[in-house]
Amino acid sequence: MGQSTSAQHGQQHYYVPQPMAWPILGSSALFLMAVGAVLIFNSTSAGWIPLALGTVLILYMMFRWFGDVVRESEAGKYGAWEDMSFRWGMSWFIFSEVMFFAAFFGALFYIRVLSVPDLASLEHKELLWPGFTAHWPSAGPAFAEKFSPMAAWGVPAINTLLLLSSGLTVTIAHIALKKNNRSQLNLFLALTVLLGALFLSLQIYEYGHAYAELNLKLTTGAYGSTFFMLTGFHGFHVTMGTIMLAVILSRCLAGHFKPDHHFAFEAVAWYWHFVDVVWLGLFIFVYWF
Repeated sequence: MGQSTSAQHGQQHYYVPQPMAWPILGSSALFLMAVGAVLIFNSTSAGWIPLALGTVLILYMMFRWFGDVVRESEAGKYGAWEDMSFRWGMSWFIFSEVMFFAAFFGALFYIRVLSVPDLASLEHKELLWPGFTAHWPSAGPAFAEKFSPMAAWGVPAINTLLLLSSGLTVTIAHIALKKNNRSQLNLFLALTVLLGALFLSLQIYEYGHAYAELNLKLTTGAYGSTFFMLTGFHGFHVTMGTIMLAVILSRCLAGHFKPDHHFAFEAVAWYWHFVDVVWLGLFIFVYWF
């Protein structure tokens, strides 16, 4: 099976690039960022220096390394074997992201279904938390400040429509690429980038509204921490996905990708659909129920 596939694509061996410094540079950058974060967490202002340096280095590494991969791909150095490796790599990466969000959804489930009812049980209610009731949203019995939960049928509902629409536009762009319809590809991919940017803009507005008018913050007990951790990490993933889509759009405008060879486009589309699915879970279990 492997020999016939390689022969079909005219591939005699698996492409192995020359040794490069990017993995070492990336590791060093992550180390500097970790050192900086530890210093900042311990109230040392000098920690911003290694954190900033590490951030610049990792951005430089990503720009150069990804650029090398793009040039190798456009030079025709990747065949069926490399394509399979890329697909497996992206699949495992998305699986790790699924497990990442599963941990936070699991924490939300534990708080809502087990922790809050247990704190309002007869034993804890009489001894520790008199008057506490098992309701959600709740910041916990020890949180005294008043706050308002985020309503579902406002900005979150609009953002849901935006992300679902972006999933449709990126799919139409993918179909256009397979049909080699470059104008339709560029149009709908640009619309996807625009929808992602609109989502992020509305989420920034939502956070400002939560802090300024609802007294809803990351420090607002159990509800505030789970709300901002889940929506914040999702917003970070939308930011990364929008940047990835913008890069793919620039490559499409430059004439990259062929109808039968465009895994970089597919990988970004996979990631974007994953972001859409996570948001549906957030809208249902964080905002709505």
